Amino acid sequence: MFLPSVHAETDTEVLLQFIRENPLGILITGLKSSEQDFLQCTHVPWVLDVPEESEDSSPRIRGHIAKQNPQVKAMIEAVDQKPPNHDHYDPPKFYVETKPDTRKVVPTWNYSAVQVYGKLSLYYDSKTPEAGAFIAQQIHDLSSHTEKSIMGYTGGDRPEAWTVDEAPERYVDLLKRNIMGIEIQVKKIQGKFKMSQEMRSGDREGVVKGFQSMGTETGTAISEMVKGRGELHDLKKAGN
Repeated sequence: MFLPSVHAETDTEVLLQFIRENPLGILITGLKSSEQDFLQCTHVPWVLDVPEESEDSSPRIRGHIAKQNPQVKAMIEAVDQKPPNHDHYDPPKFYVETKPDTRKVVPTWNYSAVQVYGKLSLYYDSKTPEAGAFIAQQIHDLSSHTEKSIMGYTGGDRPEAWTVDEAPERYVDLLKRNIMGIEIQVKKIQGKFKMSQEMRSGDREGVVKGFQSMGTETGTAISEMVKGRGELHDLKKAGN
């Protein structure tokens, strides 16, 4: 990942929180295989585990993918990666300070992303105690996280969260047999928020207003992120 200092985020807690809030990421592997391509990638929803200070301090992320996936076949053949982002096209007309002044503006993309690199462990056979327990815990935790944290299904005034035990047991067992559990022990984590921090203050304000005026959920989210990241950049630049 290219990390210009103006865009780089070095706070591990901020990066881990990004993963919690954006669990869909991409698992990337580069493995020699007699039948599969060297580079493989799969979109995977992840569950983040951050151990207590008294335990192994390395965070871990857990996921699962279908056994018929070519990437699984490559990993099984070789046996020893990256999660999500916010992004949006950033048009030149938003740069209300520089465009009228010099016209030296071009389109770009604003985005945020986190990359994780680590050691991969596979849980293939759900019939074995260790793999069976891992896969059962994985689908339970993932369902709970997405139902409550992503969808906001917490009961009361909101709908009750769906739970795995609502599905027929034999159906769930069949699904377990057809997926493989994945755990990555995080060895390195890095991320960036490219949100117009490098632009002049007038241009940043134009970007904020431009995205807000779109009237979309994504536009509002990008607008707020550009505003917040710009203010943080100005504070750091001022030495506060």
